[in-house]
Amino acid sequence: MNPQPTAISLDSQQRLHIRWSDSQERLYTPKQLRDGCPCATCREKRNAPPQPAPLLPVLTLAEMAPERIMAMTPVGNYAYAITFADGHDTGIFTLALLRELGSIAE
Repeated sequence: MNPQPTAISLDSQQRLHIRWSDSQERLYTPKQLRDGCPCATCREKRNAPPQPAPLLPVLTLAEMAPERIMAMTPVGNYAYAITFADGHDTGIFTLALLRELGSIAE
């Protein structure tokens, strides 16, 4: 049987902390999760050829805001939907993907 989360919390540095049923503990920064978003739009952006950087980029307010996790909602018993401070909320993070992302807590 695949490990299941037994405890989920945000620490003082806004990192997501998940304790798994096999006793492994993993930490996830909002940036790691946002960069690993599995939604179609984010996958397409990651796989697109790099665009030349504009000489004077204009950032939106959402792009200037610190990356934060605003909400995390279970999707069935196999995934979580995560809402980020920039308003992005379409990624469904399966438990298998969450086990791959982040780093083992020490």
